Amino acid sequence: MENETKPSMNSWRELASRIIKFEMAKRGVKYSDLSDRLARIGTQQSADNLRNKINKGILGADLFLQIILVLNVRKLAREELMDILHDLGVDHSDLE
Repeated sequence: MENETKPSMNSWRELASRIIKFEMAKRGVKYSDLSDRLARIGTQQSADNLRNKINKGILGADLFLQIILVLNVRKLAREELMDILHDLGVDHSDLE
């Protein structure tokens, strides 16, 4: 893609957002379900708060990892991450 740019903070946030939304959709998990699953491991986040954080991609590494774990994500393939970055118009040649 000739209009690709270097990854920005927004690119990384969008990547995190898309990963979580994809994994939730794949499992049919709603934000209220995610909130309940997180509560079971001691993390209190309302469904509305999660929706806001995930949509904006503004979640810390700790919450991201907790979400990945409660969604039972078995693996994140590097190729899938690179595809998402490509779809976002991000030049990821420095990452290869």
